[in-house]
Formats: sequence, C-alpha cells, structure tokens
Amino acid sequence: MHATLPLFPIEASVQAGRTDELFFIVLGMSVVVLGVVAALVIGFAIRYRRGSPAKRGPLPPLISREIEIAWTAGTLFTFLFVFWWASSLQLAAKAPPADAMPIRVLAKQWMWKMEHPNGVREINTLHVPIGRPVRLIMTSQDVIHSFYVPVFRMKQDVLPGRTTTTWFQATRTGTFRLECAEFCGTDHARMLGSIVVMSAPDFALWSEAQPESDSLAQKGAALFRTLGCSGCHATQSAVKAPDLAGLYGRAVRLADGRTVKADDAYIRDSILQPLKDIVAGYQPIMPSFAGAVSDADLQDLIAYVRSLKDGGTP
Repeated sequence: MHATLPLFPIEASVQAGRTDELFFIVLGMSVVVLGVVAALVIGFAIRYRRGSPAKRGPLPPLISREIEIAWTAGTLFTFLFVFWWASSLQLAAKAPPADAMPIRVLAKQWMWKMEHPNGVREINTLHVPIGRPVRLIMTSQDVIHSFYVPVFRMKQDVLPGRTTTTWFQATRTGTFRLECAEFCGTDHARMLGSIVVMSAPDFALWSEAQPESDSLAQKGAALFRTLGCSGCHATQSAVKAPDLAGLYGRAVRLADGRTVKADDAYIRDSILQPLKDIVAGYQPIMPSFAGAVSDADLQDLIAYVRSLKDGGTP
C-alpha cells in the first residue's frame, strides 16, 4: 500500500492526468506572473532608490492605449479559459459513463461502509476492477465527511441528509490510500481506508469468493413491502399512486408545472419529504418516512426503484 504521500502523488486514474495538466498550466502561469511582478518591484526599487538621479516627475506614456487594451483583454480571456477548463473537469465528475459500476458508500464516525451491487459489503476497503468506471453514491449517517483519494485526484464531500455522487476509473493496479478530508470529530485522523484496484480476472475471483448476500435492490424490495409501499404503488392497488416501473432517470411533471429528473436525490426527497414535489395528477397522500428509515435503508430503496424496468420487475 502507498502508505506515504510524496510531494506529488502518482497518477492512478483517468481524471488524475487531466487534473495534473490543469495544475501545471496554472502553476506555470503563476510562476510567470510572479517573476514579472518580482522583476518590476526589484527594478523599480533599484532605479528609484533614495539618492538615485532618476527623474521622479510625471512620465510620458510609454505604452499605447491599444497595447493596454490588448493585454487587459488577453488577461481576461486567459482567466475565462482556465475557469472553463477547471469547471469542465468538475462537471465531468458528475456525469459518469452509463456502464459505470454503482457502489453505495455510507460514511459515519469513523469509518467508510461500502456496498457492491451484488450485496457484498466492505468496511474501510473497496475492491474495484481496473479500467472500469466506478460510480460512488454517497451519504453520511452523522456529520460532513469527505471522500478523498490522492492518487485519483478525487475529493467529494459526503453530507448527512443528502446524496452526493462522483466517479473514477482506475488506470493501475495496487492498493491506494483513502482518507477523510473534512474534520469530522475526535478520530477524524483515523478515518482511513484503502482502494484495492485489481485486474478484471482477479476482481471476478475475489467477488465470487465473498459470502452470498442479497443485492441492494433485493433488500430494497423487501423493505418496500415491509413499509407498505406496495399497497399504493402496486399496479393493482386501489390507491392511485405513481407507477415506479421505469421511473428512474425519467422526467417527472410536477403539480406546480415544474419538471424534474427522477434521480437519487428526487427519490430520497420523495420518501422523506413527499409534499416537496407532488407529481401532476396525484393527490398529496403519501406519508413521510423521515425517522422511520435509515440512510442505509434509503440506499436500498433507491437501488430497488432504479432496478425496476418498464413492467414493474427488476
């Protein structure tokens, strides 16, 4: 495992190379600006030092107005370019590839709990295959944490009461350091873990060797029935409630005229705050399950809704 953090960590993900390119360009521009400013300060300090015969009266214009406008505009456009580049990198982290492997992450003082789509659970360790995009769907059980993997150049805050997502694609095998980058309490410094990147065959063998467990969607389906949700959302139900089959990722028309996307955040809000976004054509009769379900339960329920295809079956 890479136990120490060198001055400049290795690159171990697709995003790392892009981030480093931006870093070095901004660093180079900063060095150039610093050098010019330092040279001017030193030059003026020597030329106009006390006792120097240099004239100190008003100086004639040394540079034309056109040149001043040109360098001001050049500085502005350079800033806008760097801003666009940095923003595009951040936005790219919000849009994982369609075939990304979803991993549910639950942060709590002071550990990371991960769960694979097939139900395999890990604590403070996450095994992933090399070359495959991995989508992290994260929430916190208590306070704000931050999922930080230096060699991936990846950092994402994990918030209580909200679902945040990010993704990465590892480019080299090995065991890499995972840490919390947001002060979260007494044992914050001990909230450490590791990302184990394996070859595809090794990952398949590791996954098959894990104890069998219900998948997130299967646990969500059982909880869905236990909470009585099927009594309203089932196709044959006498109560008129929105059909959940094929809902995930679809545009939903609301009673107030807005249109929202049925993503993780929307489903979470619908469970905890059902009066927030009322679907057009339906009465606000759904009760709130705030306090009745845990963050882990919410992840299971979201996975179940995500798994439903048109026709109502996973």
